Amino acid sequence: MRCWILIAAALAVSHPAAAHSGTGLPGGFGPGFLHPFSGLDHLLAMVAVGLWGAVLGNPLLLALPILFPAMMVVGAISGMVGVPLPPMELGIACSVLVLGGCVAGGIKAPVWLALALVAVFALFHGYAHGRELPSAADPAGYSAGFVLATGLLHLAGVAIGHLNSRPGEMRVTRGLGGAIALLGLGFLTRAVLP
Repeated sequence: MRCWILIAAALAVSHPAAAHSGTGLPGGFGPGFLHPFSGLDHLLAMVAVGLWGAVLGNPLLLALPILFPAMMVVGAISGMVGVPLPPMELGIACSVLVLGGCVAGGIKAPVWLALALVAVFALFHGYAHGRELPSAADPAGYSAGFVLATGLLHLAGVAIGHLNSRPGEMRVTRGLGGAIALLGLGFLTRAVLP
């Protein structure tokens, strides 16, 4: 019961990251490092990548957390040069919903499909920041901090996912995936409704 109350409370206060306002970024390593922790949608997607990697095991245990930041850079460059992309908030919300759902369902996707999903979602996350990055005071420092924090959040997901190796603990991982998916549904609802 407590779990459902916490989920409901999180849904009530959840909102897409304010970083996607198009107003620019403060720049520098520190703000870049802190940013992934400031938007619940980003934080949950990053942790979910690590969790799903842990559910899938090798080679995806390492491949997903490496692929995400690499494709996020591609997305950021696309945003900086103005490559058209479907609505980024919709893509980010879908990333939280789908990745959380994959963890909750213990989805054992083929390697190619898991890589493709994570790559596409990373493009959306990177694109959102690439649109704002040129106006940052120190874009290189900001990017370095952002990528480092993203990697650490992936590692946190992998560490939590290692609970799967303990008897009966898959429930914890799947429950966390379910909570992430529910929050993703809340983000998606807010991205779709005016």
